[in-house]
Amino acid sequence: MASGGRRPQLRKDAVTNRWVIFSPARAKRPSDFKSKSPSNPNPNPNQKCPFCIGHEHECAPEIFRLPPDNPDWKIRVIQNLYPALARLNPDSDPVPFDRNSDANSVVLEGAGFHDVVIESPLHSIHLSDLSPPEIGDVLLAYRTRIRQIASYDSIKYVQVFKNHGVSAGASMSHSHSQMLALPIVPPVVSARLDGMKEYFEKTQKCSVCEVQGEDRLIDSSTHFISVAPFAATFPFEIWIIPRDHSPHFHEIDDEKIHVNNSDTHTIAQWWTLQAVDLGGLLKLMLRKLSLQLDDPPFNFMIQTSPLEVNASDLSYSHWFLQIVPQLTGVGGFEIGTGCYINPVFPEEAAKVLREVIVLI
Repeated sequence: MASGGRRPQLRKDAVTNRWVIFSPARAKRPSDFKSKSPSNPNPNPNQKCPFCIGHEHECAPEIFRLPPDNPDWKIRVIQNLYPALARLNPDSDPVPFDRNSDANSVVLEGAGFHDVVIESPLHSIHLSDLSPPEIGDVLLAYRTRIRQIASYDSIKYVQVFKNHGVSAGASMSHSHSQMLALPIVPPVVSARLDGMKEYFEKTQKCSVCEVQGEDRLIDSSTHFISVAPFAATFPFEIWIIPRDHSPHFHEIDDEKIHVNNSDTHTIAQWWTLQAVDLGGLLKLMLRKLSLQLDDPPFNFMIQTSPLEVNASDLSYSHWFLQIVPQLTGVGGFEIGTGCYINPVFPEEAAKVLREVIVLI
């Protein structure tokens, strides 16, 4: 059944710089969408793994934990036991070197950082089970680690991401997320910045700040809004966006330390309050997706700016957190063109999610 009888559309997103085909005739009603493979259908509360408390010796080396130096830790940041990149040597920077006869080929030493953030000491606890302050602590752990990594001149971009469920790429069922620090700016990030720049040059406005459509708004908090993006690449995709313009996830705007007219906080206190605020909205969105879509596998990514951004670029670069439930596969058309087919219009996905009642 076509979604509300609407005809197909092609939309180009001013943020991602990507075309998306909306083809509602390919899908059932948005309210009927359910995951075909729930992420964790039969959880075992007694299951143990290397990420569980008491099994720290089975993991790769620890970077830090919260609380610090406490055997009853709540969060651990560790090296990935099977890293995608060789761990960067602090005394040397990766140097491009060409191993091919083709003058257009460039090879860069695969050195960077690949870390794991263990979000809970207990195997049966998922991120959405944590309280907003506890999720805020996970976000603070990301921030702390990014700031540590940013001291390396050779690192250009840090991608924070979470894979929840086997079909979303999670190899461990214990709740965790990852951070991959790269010596390059990935092409998708460059394309996103190009899209933001193009919009700014036309309008003198930030394209992410402008993502405020009422029909695509899902919920909001003091410092953030959650929306279905105008050209959502995937059905029920959600963006959580800072209300105030902010290029980097890990940076704090000193001018925004006043939480309200009667209360003044230090920068650290302001960020903690903002992290709890974001933690609450993130929890709400994950719970809504779980209830509406039958606990789907999902990915979330913090889409931030490269660590080094020109001063002129700060006006249009704006970070956001992207949540993608895994409901549809990627086929040859998507791989061949980079243009995705989405069977659910974002306005209708937002309406469905707005109507989901969640108690947190």
